[in-house]
Amino acid sequence: MSGYEDILNLPHHVSKKHPRMSMHNRAAQFSPFAALTGYDSAIRETARQTNRRMDLGEDEQAEIGEKLRLLMDRAGERPEADFVVFVPDARKAGGEYVSLTARVKRVDELARRVILADGREISFGDILEIDAEALQSAEAAGGQPPHK
Repeated sequence: MSGYEDILNLPHHVSKKHPRMSMHNRAAQFSPFAALTGYDSAIRETARQTNRRMDLGEDEQAEIGEKLRLLMDRAGERPEADFVVFVPDARKAGGEYVSLTARVKRVDELARRVILADGREISFGDILEIDAEALQSAEAAGGQPPHK
């Protein structure tokens, strides 16, 4: 008789006190022993998509320049404007385009920035689109701000 013949054919023990552990929980016991710590997050970061900054043509640049001039003329009124701007990614090449709506405090031509009333600044080169009611009313008046 070998060492295990007496127990080989016995039924599997099932506890009457403790419920049976699910397969998911049994597998979770071994998760702390992952061979490469941080590997999953590195894979997710590599797979994360970013966009390239769009190069605007001369016509689009001129249109944005005109809208910035109109915003500068009305900066004292703190017009509200909708911007689509490029935000560079902190970790990898590229970034994303985001929409934001804010009141314009001033347009700084020397620094080539739009300063918003909430303190944020937008570089001219990051602007893809500008839309504002103040611009539309000025364009309807022939590009000139209305006289007070």
